Amino acid sequence: MMNRFLVACSLACVFIPGVQAQQVDASRGATVFQAECIRCHIPLEINARLQNDWVGRSAQELHDQLSRTMPAENPGGLNTQQYLDVTAFLLETARIDLPENATSAMFSSIQIDPPSQIMTSGETVNWTHLGGDEASTRYSPLEQINADNVESLEVAWMFDIGPFGPFPETDSVTTPLMVDGILYATAGATRNIVALDPSTGQLLWMWRPQEGERFTVAPRKGSGKGLSYYNNAGQETIFTVTPGYYLVALNARTGLPREDFGAGGFIDLKNGLRLAIDRDVIDIGISFPPLVVEDVIIVGAAHTVGSRPITASNVKGDIRGYDANTGELLWTFQSIPEAGEPGSESWITGLDITGNAGAWAPLSADPELDLVYIPVEAPTGDYYGGDRHGDNLYSSSTVAVNYRTGEMVWNFQTTRHDIWDFDTPAAPVVADLPDGTPIVIQMLKQSHLFAFDRSTGEPLFPVEDRRVPLSDVPGEWTAAVQPFPLLPAPYDRQGVQQEDLVDFTPEIAAMAREIAANYRFSSLFTPPSVYQDPNDGTLGTLHLPHATGGSNWEGAAYDPETGMVYIPTITRVHVKALQNLPDVSTIDYVMYEGVGSPTVEGIPLIKPPYGRITAIDMVSGEHAWMQVNGDTPDEIKNHPLLEGVDIPPTGKDTHSTLLLTKTLLFQGEGQGGASGLWVRDKATGEVITHIELPGTVSGMPMTFMLDGTQYIVAGLSDSSTTAKLVALRLSD
Repeated sequence: MMNRFLVACSLACVFIPGVQAQQVDASRGATVFQAECIRCHIPLEINARLQNDWVGRSAQELHDQLSRTMPAENPGGLNTQQYLDVTAFLLETARIDLPENATSAMFSSIQIDPPSQIMTSGETVNWTHLGGDEASTRYSPLEQINADNVESLEVAWMFDIGPFGPFPETDSVTTPLMVDGILYATAGATRNIVALDPSTGQLLWMWRPQEGERFTVAPRKGSGKGLSYYNNAGQETIFTVTPGYYLVALNARTGLPREDFGAGGFIDLKNGLRLAIDRDVIDIGISFPPLVVEDVIIVGAAHTVGSRPITASNVKGDIRGYDANTGELLWTFQSIPEAGEPGSESWITGLDITGNAGAWAPLSADPELDLVYIPVEAPTGDYYGGDRHGDNLYSSSTVAVNYRTGEMVWNFQTTRHDIWDFDTPAAPVVADLPDGTPIVIQMLKQSHLFAFDRSTGEPLFPVEDRRVPLSDVPGEWTAAVQPFPLLPAPYDRQGVQQEDLVDFTPEIAAMAREIAANYRFSSLFTPPSVYQDPNDGTLGTLHLPHATGGSNWEGAAYDPETGMVYIPTITRVHVKALQNLPDVSTIDYVMYEGVGSPTVEGIPLIKPPYGRITAIDMVSGEHAWMQVNGDTPDEIKNHPLLEGVDIPPTGKDTHSTLLLTKTLLFQGEGQGGASGLWVRDKATGEVITHIELPGTVSGMPMTFMLDGTQYIVAGLSDSSTTAKLVALRLSD
């Protein structure tokens, strides 16, 4: 379907200059539209097309187009008066005022205004990026909702995303965008796109990818984390990456693919990849949106979870930049270098076969420096690197790339020769300290926080290389040293020793010690061990943090006024155990999946808290406060072994989702957490109120102001029903 207005419905009665002016009537035009046009078009669609494709053109041009091309099945089937009246009706639909007693002679002087001139008069503050802005701060200066009135928040509307996709989606982690009066969100397993009225939740348009087998084999299905928005002189575009790994450009006002981008609005991201050398499977996709920086769109890559890869060879996760207007490929950053290129010296073996090392997490940027900051994941084989000896640049690193050229400016590898699944999991936060110092902050699964100079990559605080334990797994060569920031201190626990075991009661403590005796204890970088190791009989190595963090994709929120960063984490023990499974993989060792996270009859093996939020002062590098992320789970609170035992709130091992405003910190408990939204004092982390909602806030909350009213919107999940978007605003 082409983008030009009503090209699919045509007519033929051409307006003839010099004919006596005739009075036009929009109400009569509505009747004609209902009779002749409604079978192909609805007024909302016409409104969107006028505002996006006809800006700056005259009503006369619109009339002439109608009179040449409408209706498709009967061009010329209307009379002159009907064409004039339909033109008047369409102008009125687009909120373009016609003078009283308007005539056809006035059409040449009536211009179709851009959307910004059609917006209502109240103040509007947008939320244009996944992280609020291209810096990924998750911060908004809005303060209409504050500590004095936040308890009066009420549900403005809810939008059920269950009906979208081939089966109901019960879990949503989407973050909507709101730009100039339209809210955009992903919905459903096939990653449909919906545009909503932000004040009512009314559906304006919906776009559905139809990928067939491409969807069936996709490694990253689901509605995904969000979308990208781009505006080029009034040409508004929504970008998405489908589960089947197409980059798609949609007209933001109509939801139709942009025909001038790529191949009819689509770019096949599987084209041009560096594929595995020994198999045909193209194991690649992504659940995060691309990042648009000025007129360049940057796309990352993700793969199937790599705990048990079929082979050591896989498609490489190159990061690519495209022209946001045409879809032309501008550059490719090869996170696994080619032989002879910088970084290749860090690969002793495996450079030609190893894949992965994509960027599955969100990106961020500093347009003033022309830099995009890329969080790169581990190479193929999350827990065994015997096929890729060496430090393996640029995996498990933060990399700064010139977003115009793709040239690497600096990099910092936070995990050398990653065999812990310590992917760089979160968007680097681009921040200015209160004194103006420009930094970029990287959160990690291992609960280290690194802060770098944005231009050079020099660490803001000292970093020390420390010797770490070596592996005794056959064929594995681990890195002898790893980088440790001296400030800030780790913001969650690292390593498991006997003193970390749960001890609510003497009986529980004894049971925990007995269970732990079957495993090896660890420090942060203790390597995985072999399941039922022949030397000591242990079942694996107990690890903190878990392979999902510490930090994960939820990242952090940063306050530019105070220099404080707020980080949600979980504390969940992880058993890292390896097995030789030749029927599963050609790699010598893959993850043994039969252990899980050991418990004491359902009570976590380690002491609480199990989920927390930590505030860190980025000026001093010191922790300001830490609070548990919620109450004690019912299965612990009501456990028979804890009857009569009074324990403080433990929090939950769920990744909280955060939104920061000028006065408040909003927190959802994340996937698997309790329902509702916590509101906290930024200075102390203390709870101000808890807003009851019909589901867990699992998506990242966002906020915007429309017509002078501030809203909070988030994805809700509830395993017993379908996922929803919920919008909150202050009660009248």
